[in-house]
Amino acid sequence: MTTAGTPTTSGHGPLSGVRVVELAGIGPGPFAAMLLADLGADVVRVDRPGGPGLGIDPAYDVTNRNKRSVIVDLKAPDGPARVLDLAARADILIEGYRPGVAERLSVGPGDCHARNPRLVYGRMTGWGQEGPLADRAGHDVAYIALTGTLGMIGRPDEPPAVPANLLGDYAGGSLYLVVGVLAALHHARATGTGQVVDAAIVDGTAHLSAMIHGMLAAGGWQDRRGANLLDGGCPYYGTYETADGGHMAVGALETQFYEEFLHLLGLDDMVLARKDWTRWGELRERVAARFKSRTRDEWTALFEGSDACVAPVLSLGEAPHHPHLAARGTFTDHGGITQPAPAPRFSATPTTVRTGPALPGADAGTVARDWGIPDLVTDDLVTEGD
Repeated sequence: MTTAGTPTTSGHGPLSGVRVVELAGIGPGPFAAMLLADLGADVVRVDRPGGPGLGIDPAYDVTNRNKRSVIVDLKAPDGPARVLDLAARADILIEGYRPGVAERLSVGPGDCHARNPRLVYGRMTGWGQEGPLADRAGHDVAYIALTGTLGMIGRPDEPPAVPANLLGDYAGGSLYLVVGVLAALHHARATGTGQVVDAAIVDGTAHLSAMIHGMLAAGGWQDRRGANLLDGGCPYYGTYETADGGHMAVGALETQFYEEFLHLLGLDDMVLARKDWTRWGELRERVAARFKSRTRDEWTALFEGSDACVAPVLSLGEAPHHPHLAARGTFTDHGGITQPAPAPRFSATPTTVRTGPALPGADAGTVARDWGIPDLVTDDLVTEGD
């Protein structure tokens, strides 16, 4: 564990003083490590020579913000030893290899725990460490397909809508890995014993649907797309196109919000349709026709200040400029890149974007100094600025 007085990266946050080793990958692993870094942890990303990336300039990969990077070739004779030196001084290690790969590279849980029994070893995969599909390749859309969650999304007469890779990779994957390693860190600090955290996207995504499974068992949810209260089947919970091709989002579920919504649309005669499923088709058509009569901005102005639970559907570029998000600082600009600010917020240990994306290998010198590993630095790993 990190000892008192050990230098860490600048900045504050509730995880200040926690050391994390991230074995470089793409997708949910880096995002989980970014979240830990945003919360104040000293995250060292172990990049491979010419290793994986998003296919963009690393200077723009904000999932590597607030981190430091070293380059280690795990296939070189001394590569595993360099990683184990880091693991020996870390609180948490995160890897996203297929099952068995870390072991073959000699940086698996057994190797790491032999050096540091208190280490929390976080494993991020799609299928998990065991099961018939554990060794198979996959991506977000396949993982969420098997959990039943993808099949819930979209119109009933169209193929399921793909929710980017937010539902599987980041909600069912990254966030569950972070919860898991922080829970295990709490246990390790109480007992002195680390453990392995198996975070599988299929497990986390299935877990996200817990409420829906309860409703399904109780008869309050139909196991088909676009037929339920929260999946677009309800005419007062969904999206509608406006005259200019924009869209408005409607979530007027409760009676008082529904009535205000209809009043502002000029559809007071449809109040009784709220609980009458036989009239939902008529209600949807009339609501759709009303929204098509004005632009998105006109409807936004009309509903502003109301409790009708209606909001404009904004693009990624528009979102940072919305008055509410701007007032809260939900987005921030760092190094010329507009990006989401760290979340959630803490009253005593505020977080911030301390540094931009870590460039591969750029921090070998400072990590070697701060973590007390002089052998980490070799001539081919030191870059300008160390």
